[in-house]
Amino acid sequence: MKVFFSTIHPKEVFKIIEKFDSVGEETVSIERALKRVLAEDVLSPMNIPGFNRATMDGYAVNSKDTFGASEAVPAWLKIIGEVKMGEVPDFKVDRGEAVKISTGGMLPAGTDAVVMLEYTQHVDETTIEVLKPVAPLEHVIQFNEDFKERGQIFEKGYRLRPQDLGILATIGKSKVLVYKRPIVAVVSTGDEIIPIDETPRLGQIRDVNSYTLSAMIEDAGGLPLKMGIIKDEFKALKEICIKALNKADILLLSGGSSVGTRDYVLEVISSFENSETFFHGVSVSPGKPTILARIENKAIWGLPGQVTSAMIVFLLFVKRHIQWIGGQRFFPFSFKKAKAKMARNVASVQGREDYIRVKLIKVGEEILAEPIFGKSGLISPMIKADGLLRVDISKEGLYKGEEVEVILF
Repeated sequence: MKVFFSTIHPKEVFKIIEKFDSVGEETVSIERALKRVLAEDVLSPMNIPGFNRATMDGYAVNSKDTFGASEAVPAWLKIIGEVKMGEVPDFKVDRGEAVKISTGGMLPAGTDAVVMLEYTQHVDETTIEVLKPVAPLEHVIQFNEDFKERGQIFEKGYRLRPQDLGILATIGKSKVLVYKRPIVAVVSTGDEIIPIDETPRLGQIRDVNSYTLSAMIEDAGGLPLKMGIIKDEFKALKEICIKALNKADILLLSGGSSVGTRDYVLEVISSFENSETFFHGVSVSPGKPTILARIENKAIWGLPGQVTSAMIVFLLFVKRHIQWIGGQRFFPFSFKKAKAKMARNVASVQGREDYIRVKLIKVGEEILAEPIFGKSGLISPMIKADGLLRVDISKEGLYKGEEVEVILF
């Protein structure tokens, strides 16, 4: 007997996801490390910077010699030399002296600040007037101010951004140990689905979900593997599952997760040895008829066939699953968000989380969230929307003017 829609709370889904192990590791060059997830802690092998460094062109001075300096009463300092870029100064600067220095230059002993060029004037070839005082360490990056030797730069599980590659280059780390990108197979199911290069007859639709989900997999850090279209037949569906699970870490079955008599996903899953169905139904709308199961150590997601429902379930849960087994660590519902006010009332059903597509509109100084209504089989509302609005499971709606947070796409 089929057990259907004993739904679970959305937050419980994340606990189940965390039961899955991370994929393997590999070493890549930093040229290929963008958006990859570290499989190791990265420690600094040195102090960065390794010396007090100027951040402006000007003169390295002892800041005490500039106290009280002004255009009316400038401080006079003797120029005793210049700091050459890339070289270590072999001299000491005494009180009442200054040396010319460029941005990035090493401050010599006896100096603790840099006076910018525009606040100096030459009295003669060996003397300058300082027209403005500087505080200790003004225009100076201190020794090990960025990172201390053996200090942690990145933790294992951190996803690298462009700016992060710069510090890896700074410490001379040309290669990093990262998690492999999870391979995610996508199968579209349904007798009505046809390839995108064919002309649909009445009752047929092109395979939208394979392409939409594959793009979302790529964006989440996974490697999409399109497995094609499978008719609503038990044997065909089981064969493609076997084939996909031999190649992929996660299998997405789009369609076949509702209560229709021709939906075979649960039957196929239960026909495998060492299979376990975690749930069939999540308290969200759209996306309630969602399945998560395991065959051996591989995950199978049964997603709704309606494109909007499939996309929302992916954004809420599948994306996090890909990131989790790809080594990335996260907190539930840690999305990029924008604050806004409701442009109108929106009704909801208590006991489930509703996700409303919204467009952000600026009216005067306010940002309004304008709901975009449409059935879950339509893709146009997702195209028009800037994000999703979550209506909490305990609420019956949102009111016009109410402050909300929009989950941005």
